[in-house]
Amino acid sequence: MRQNKKSSLQVEKTAAYISEWLKDYANNAKVSGFVVGVSGGIDSAVTSTLCALTGMKTICFELPIHQPSNHVSRAREHIDQLSKRFPNVSRGITDLTETFETIKAAFPNDGDEATLHLALANTRARLRMTTLYFHAGVNHCIVAGTGNKVEDFGVGFYTKYGDGGVDVSPIADLMKSDVYALGQYLGVPDSILNAVPSDGLFHDDRTDEDQLGASYDELEWAMEQLEAGKTPDDFEGRQKEAFTIFTRLNRANKHKMDPIPVCMIPTSLR
Repeated sequence: MRQNKKSSLQVEKTAAYISEWLKDYANNAKVSGFVVGVSGGIDSAVTSTLCALTGMKTICFELPIHQPSNHVSRAREHIDQLSKRFPNVSRGITDLTETFETIKAAFPNDGDEATLHLALANTRARLRMTTLYFHAGVNHCIVAGTGNKVEDFGVGFYTKYGDGGVDVSPIADLMKSDVYALGQYLGVPDSILNAVPSDGLFHDDRTDEDQLGASYDELEWAMEQLEAGKTPDDFEGRQKEAFTIFTRLNRANKHKMDPIPVCMIPTSLR
């Protein structure tokens, strides 16, 4: 993982700042706390821990849909240790496998196989979003998002109205390396810190890098280069390739990252 530039003191202050921001937001919204979908990955582990630090109700939900066993074990290990450390943390589980299969059976299964698999993967994420909002509603909580800056504002690596459907985004201004640094400081289990990032939305064991074509280290670097005004012509070899991958994904997923376009009716037609 790319070396993080923050000092240990900066990481500590960042954790305190985010948890206080979450607490202020929840208090102003007059809600009891947060629900977080915990996947067994670093982003959800860090997000749920930051929510726990607020002292407010924090419910960590497992939402399995044919989940790989190692994802399940990591999620449970994290929730187990978090609930022992924080009395305000509780766990919940809603197994959505049967529900997903029912929905899947109602859909057509012809056409391009890759496109079909992607559509079903996005359906999983949207089913989880709906479930989190149900639990948030009945527990008088808000949904805390788990997307980081590279995913949410760099390459758009999330499902629109799925894991992108949240109330607050506590780590969306943090690079992936920042999230790992926070995870180490916050005591996230080593099994999660050392795991290969994967969204677990497909029927196989493909990683995030398999889907994106570049590692998070490369994408984070490319995002910084684009913000600095660089172009593909400034690089050669793998750097140029990684930069091109980033810019292609950034352009293709603008529909997720930009506000929904509104057709503004001219005064003459009102």
